[in-house]
Amino acid sequence: MTEPSPAPPATTVDHLYAANARYADTFAARAAGADISSPRPTRHTAVVCCMDARIDLFPLLGLRLGESHIIRNAGGIATDDVLRSLALSQRKLGTTEVMVLHHTDCGLHRLDEAALLGEIEAEVGTPPPFTFGAFADLDASVRESVERVRAAEFLPHRDHVRGFVVDVATGRLREVA
Repeated sequence: MTEPSPAPPATTVDHLYAANARYADTFAARAAGADISSPRPTRHTAVVCCMDARIDLFPLLGLRLGESHIIRNAGGIATDDVLRSLALSQRKLGTTEVMVLHHTDCGLHRLDEAALLGEIEAEVGTPPPFTFGAFADLDASVRESVERVRAAEFLPHRDHVRGFVVDVATGRLREVA
C-alpha cells in the first residue's frame, strides 16, 4: 500500500517552511567559500535597508553569506532599534562601516502618517506607541538617517557612513550622502 501524498501547503508560512527543507538540503553547497563560522561579518559592514520585498540585497550588493550585517525595517530609517542593532554590530561584532539604503517607490514616501495613526487609533482605541517615519523627500530622508547614525555617540565607528537610493525598477544605486 502506498502512502498518500502529503497535502499541499495550506498557508504561505507552510510553503516557506517546506521550502526551507529544500534549502537546507543544499545549504552546504551555497555556503561553500563563505565564512559562516562566526557572526562577525567578514566585510566589517552593516547595511540598513528597507524591508521592501523587491530589494534582494545579496545580489544587489554582490554579498555572500557571512560578509555583512543586514538590518531591515520599514523605510530603511535609522530608528532607535536600528541604532541599537548597529551598537551591537560595531561594539561586539566588528563592523566599522554603515551603508544606508532607501529606495524609489517606497510605501513611506508621501504616506499620510497622521491619517494612518488616526485610522489605527479609531480602530483599536489608542494610538500606536511609535511613528511610521513617513517622508516627503526621498533624498532628505536618506540624509537624515545618515546624520542620525553619524550623531549616535554610542557608536564607535561613525566616520564611514554613506547613504544611497536603490531604483527598484533598475536595481541601480545612487549615492546621496
